[in-house]
Amino acid sequence: MEFSEEQIRDILELKERITAQIEKHKEDIEDLEKNLRVLDLIVKQTSFTKASLLENSSKLSKADDSIPITVSDGSVIGNAFVTPDQVSIIIKENIDIPVETPPFKSFFLDRIIGGMKKQDYQEAENGRLQKESAIDCIVNKKGSQIREIIIKNYRQRERVNEIINTAGWSLSKMIENTKK
Repeated sequence: MEFSEEQIRDILELKERITAQIEKHKEDIEDLEKNLRVLDLIVKQTSFTKASLLENSSKLSKADDSIPITVSDGSVIGNAFVTPDQVSIIIKENIDIPVETPPFKSFFLDRIIGGMKKQDYQEAENGRLQKESAIDCIVNKKGSQIREIIIKNYRQRERVNEIINTAGWSLSKMIENTKK
């Protein structure tokens, strides 16, 4: 079976597109695998807030409804307050955690919150979300110490659990790192 030059060009273009898609999907799979490894690590190293506690608080609107943030030894280092508009994580006064301590910026701010921001901005670009409704994070400090983390516009109930758990894991690791 013989092919014309145009058919061969079309076949080569198709081959290039398929190869490019395969490479893109390989990168996506690698990213997903990295995320799974991080999530596995979080599952192994942190105590999770029970989903039932979050479900029971689905109508949270008062600041007196809170979810404790605990470290690996079970001690409470702060509380998360969830309202329909934001999650506020308030660190206990006697807990000193410098904001520059790893893995706060690299993991919690850049990977977790940054990933959610990226997703929200993509939705905004596609017209499914207004830019001012995208997730935002504010870190309030006293000197260099974290006192409060406010995540506005979490928008999806599923994000609350991820935010609280990854914040708890990050803060726990930060405390470990400050003791070294």
